[in-house]
Amino acid sequence: MNPIPDIEAFEERAAVMQYDGGLSRSRAEDAAARAQGFRDAAAYWQALADYVVTKRWGGQADG
Repeated sequence: MNPIPDIEAFEERAAVMQYDGGLSRSRAEDAAARAQGFRDAAAYWQALADYVVTKRWGGQADG
């Protein structure tokens, strides 16, 4: 089963790691994506983009 992105948690975690942890935005987003079960930020954003186009999470009907 593919993870479902939580954009609020992603943005908050990335911001904390960037500003408090001193990571670059790219590294912070990768870490935030991994915390949600994604390979990296690119995979996270791709899952969101796929949902916008298909209205499905990872090939599964939503709801």
